Amino acid sequence: MIKHHFSSGLYAKETHIPANHWLVQHAHNFDHLSILAEGTVELLADGQSQVISAPACLTIPAGTHHGVRSLTDVVWYCLHATEYTDVDDIDEKLTKPINEIAVKALSEALNGGK
Repeated sequence: MIKHHFSSGLYAKETHIPANHWLVQHAHNFDHLSILAEGTVELLADGQSQVISAPACLTIPAGTHHGVRSLTDVVWYCLHATEYTDVDDIDEKLTKPINEIAVKALSEALNGGK
C-alpha cells in the first residue's frame, strides 16, 4: 500500500511492505532521505547489504539503484524536496530511467543469486 503526503516543497511517499517481500527500487535524480518507521529490512545498495531496524533515517544518494527485502512488516518513507504534486506521474519526475542491468543484479542479490 502506498500513501502520498505533501507539505511546502516536501513530498513523502509512504510504503507499507508485508513481511518476506522484496522491492527493487529505481534510482533517483537527487539525493533523498528514507525513513524506516517500522520493522526490519535488508537494504542492498551499491553492492553492499545491511540489515536495518526501525527507527532509522538514511540518505540514498542520487543515481543509486537500491532494493529492500522486508524481514518483518515494514513502513518505509521516501522524502523528496519538490513542489511537484501529481501522484500519477511523480515517480517519472523524481527518478532516472530504469537501468535493467542494475535492477537484474539487485533482483538476483535479493533472491540469493537466483
